[in-house]
Amino acid sequence: MNVIKQNISDTLEINYMPYAMSVIVSRALPEIDGFKPSHRKLLYTMYKMGLLKQSRTKSANIVGQTMKLNPHGDSAIYETMVRLTKGYDALNVPYVNSKGNFGKVYSKDMAYAAARYTEAKLSDICETLFSDIEEESVDFVDNYDGKMKEPVLLPSRFPNILVNANQGIAVGMASNICGFNLGEVCDGTIGFLSEGDKFDISQYIKAPDFSTGGELIYNQAEMRHILKSGKGSFKVRATYKIIKSENCIEISQIPYTTTIEAIIDKIEDLVKSGKVREINDVRDETDLNGLKLTIDLKRGVNADVLMQKLFVMTPLQDSFSCNFNILIDGHPVVLGVQDILKEWCSFRKNCIIKKYKFNINKLEKRQHLLLGLSYILLDIDKAIALIRNSEKESDVIPALMKNFSITNLQADFIAEIKLRNLNKQYILKSIKETKELEKEIKKLQGIINSEEKLKKVIIDDLREIKKKYDTPRKTKLLLDSEEVLVQTHHLTPEYRVKIFLTKEQYFKKISLASLRSAAEHRLKENDEIILEIEASNKTELLFFSNKARVYKLKMYDIEDVKASQLGVYLPNLLGLDEDERIIYVYPTLDYNATVLIGFKNGYVAKIPLSLYVTKTNRKKLVNAYYSKSPCVGIIVLKENETACALREDGKKEYFKNNDIEFVQKRDSQGVKVISVTKKYCMQKLYALDRDQVK
Repeated sequence: MNVIKQNISDTLEINYMPYAMSVIVSRALPEIDGFKPSHRKLLYTMYKMGLLKQSRTKSANIVGQTMKLNPHGDSAIYETMVRLTKGYDALNVPYVNSKGNFGKVYSKDMAYAAARYTEAKLSDICETLFSDIEEESVDFVDNYDGKMKEPVLLPSRFPNILVNANQGIAVGMASNICGFNLGEVCDGTIGFLSEGDKFDISQYIKAPDFSTGGELIYNQAEMRHILKSGKGSFKVRATYKIIKSENCIEISQIPYTTTIEAIIDKIEDLVKSGKVREINDVRDETDLNGLKLTIDLKRGVNADVLMQKLFVMTPLQDSFSCNFNILIDGHPVVLGVQDILKEWCSFRKNCIIKKYKFNINKLEKRQHLLLGLSYILLDIDKAIALIRNSEKESDVIPALMKNFSITNLQADFIAEIKLRNLNKQYILKSIKETKELEKEIKKLQGIINSEEKLKKVIIDDLREIKKKYDTPRKTKLLLDSEEVLVQTHHLTPEYRVKIFLTKEQYFKKISLASLRSAAEHRLKENDEIILEIEASNKTELLFFSNKARVYKLKMYDIEDVKASQLGVYLPNLLGLDEDERIIYVYPTLDYNATVLIGFKNGYVAKIPLSLYVTKTNRKKLVNAYYSKSPCVGIIVLKENETACALREDGKKEYFKNNDIEFVQKRDSQGVKVISVTKKYCMQKLYALDRDQVK
């Protein structure tokens, strides 16, 4: 068998690049008319089926007809249609007037009905998409089998590329366009055409608008950047109301980027893990009246604080990442809103020019025929005689052309006139029409040649569309200065826990309620608990290691475990060195306590916990205490409590906390509390009244 070696670069270029280009240009990215090819083919099919004016037809019929333009399976075409419908609620301006169950954009479990059960037609606003298409305002190309023609673009009379949200994933690039309010987009386009260099897009288009509503957290600088560059992100959150009589929260709108099921799943996970303890139940009560998510609260819960907590921890508040990547003349370009308006206006002017040139050609042809008719006005009898005296039918037109000096088209038109119309009144009326046609041609030619008149045509269209189809904003704007920012500390549930440290470096955080139900600990063989402290879930943990380091963690960042579990392995959690061990753990709320650290050389350092406070969220502090002599004990004492220093030979020295001065630096060795010899060193430091160390 012969093996042929191929260059990988050549193989990719030959086999993969055509596919990549096809996906980019012919599938995933929208063009300046606001549509991907699949959308355009579907809507044009519906238009050719007469569904702009006629009553609805079965969706299955539409899908079948669309296959003539779109070489995909029926399920893919139907899914495309579903997204364009009014029933699905994904678009600010739906293109398809639907009847039946088409699911909802905000629910992944609410499946749409099969195509044989649903019906659809084009929405009224589609008249603005197709009103110029019969006048050659856009180019047409052959379909995939060359038996039909389809438009390259639709001559949309408003910038629907900005009105409806559009997402696509190509090869090596993607597009994510948020929707804007129709009225604002129309006003912005009119402003762009009218104001020239003075135009400021942010004066007309404040922020995106979504079909699912919600509240957009508005940051002016951030939004200006998005409008200018087409890139950036912003946050949208759910809208809710508190029903005090039923002690619950009702959510009626959620972010466009999430679903009810995702929100419920996340809330249930938080409740099960104990991170949210204020909720009794959460359920989906969506019905024919629209979305409704109900959260039942426990008694005495502050609903507003809970919602701020849920905004942080669940998709009830979500980010939308903008990437306005669209195709311009077959090339993908990332544009800001103002640049998109510029490209759309250029496209629309081109459509109008093509339309008027088509109309001018049509009018000129009619004018040409009527001018020929005016020539026989001088001698109608002669024309009748010529026709009557011709021996053959084929001789009529040449005879008229020769005797009246008219063209073949004019002679053919005259020959086809009915006998009853060969009267002076009919001919005079036709001549009058000729003058009107000349006036209309001059008017259309004037529009084509005038930039200002072209702008006026576009502006008049936009004003008419806004007046007829504008709707109020669905997404409310919430200034970022008005946003209630709740610190994570306040979002953390308050409950009592017990922490345990074992000899083998396992750490357990167990709620008191869980501990009461199962108090027997599971430990590894030959392991034992060396530290046990009760604390609050809101405390901060200080882990002291044998290498004079302190590791800091929030208590609520460590998951609760049961007594029957081993707990979390600290070397993995904290990233300890191979020979490093945690020897003491202390939970604190305010860093007001005092820690005493004893060393083998007989010294004790009295360190205020405030020396471990950091301005940033540092999790590892080096040189946390004196490191030149091994640590033999760490305790936290109150002012009047007594400590004991124990030497290896059994000698003890007692001292009060107040008897020792604070060190000025964390790594100072402190003061000597017990004498040591070459033979006997300090063995242990412990609290006399409450020995926490075993």
